[in-house]
Amino acid sequence: MYCIKCGNQLPDDAKFCSKCGAPVTGTNQNQQVQGNGQTQGDNRSVIASSTVTELKCPGCGAPIKPVQGETVVTCEYCGTSVSLNVQGWQNVQKHSMLPLTVEDTSALKQIIKKHLDHGLLSRHIFEESKEEELTLSYVPYWIVPVSATTNFRYLSVASEIGTLAMDAAIMGAMDEGMNRGGMGGGLVDGMMIGGIMGGGMMGNNNSVRGGSLGHNYNYPVVAIKGEGKLQPSNYKFDLEKRVSYDPNRIMKSIKVLNGDIDEETAKQMSKSYVTNAQESFVRQKYHHIESINTQCIASTPELLHAPVWIGKYSYKKKEFFVAVDASSGEVMNTDIEKNSGVMKE
Repeated sequence: MYCIKCGNQLPDDAKFCSKCGAPVTGTNQNQQVQGNGQTQGDNRSVIASSTVTELKCPGCGAPIKPVQGETVVTCEYCGTSVSLNVQGWQNVQKHSMLPLTVEDTSALKQIIKKHLDHGLLSRHIFEESKEEELTLSYVPYWIVPVSATTNFRYLSVASEIGTLAMDAAIMGAMDEGMNRGGMGGGLVDGMMIGGIMGGGMMGNNNSVRGGSLGHNYNYPVVAIKGEGKLQPSNYKFDLEKRVSYDPNRIMKSIKVLNGDIDEETAKQMSKSYVTNAQESFVRQKYHHIESINTQCIASTPELLHAPVWIGKYSYKKKEFFVAVDASSGEVMNTDIEKNSGVMKE
């Protein structure tokens, strides 16, 4: 514990600061430190201007010295986090963490092996790969609540069948005409009209249908710029297992990373990710999309520190990585398909 007035380190049971004499009360945990050292009770108010290079933790009073470029900083003593936006440093509304369950590297390697060696065409990839690096860190993610609705218009199945029938008829007529030494003349024209009529009136508006897809997300956005390997794709953390962030739960040998992406930026990024996810799903389910539009509403995010293993490997002179959620034991991201050329089933 630190004195909230002068920053002097104190024993946990101290009632007064031994350096400046300031009283130590339980209310310090809920007070916010402004840039001039004064305190106030609003949990979301600005605690320091954006120009400060050092401030006192609003939770315990310990000094916080952000590294150049960081906008999300967690106190290493009490776990309180602050985020920098256009208004200055603010207390993070909610900060949680996931427990570490995959600590042993031998268990981790079995998880990676099972993922990589899946399928007949991917056997023995793990055994034939060289491990270049294996690191475990607690990574900050903004968990952004996003409500999304995608409206779209598409050609009906009957119209698609009609289109295929028309194409087949045209190609058949062309082949027959070419076999006679020409393009078929009137025969091609006759088959084209028949194909359109038999295909369910392609030009009729009744063949175009509309649909809507709505879904709510708690979308994870990695709070570190330029770390694509840490950004999950179509992956959800098990948020039911999260607990309040406590640095004492994390072994000193595990590095806790700070972030450089603020809340507002994370909200905008989450809407982009969700839009891509929604529209990708629609395009996989329906063909011949006439129009598609997604509207997203993002709410206030929470900060989650998740334990993540990053394994870097080389396979057939190409490098790839595997990111594993060290809480659930599941692979959350990898680029082996892109870099190695291995086709997986």
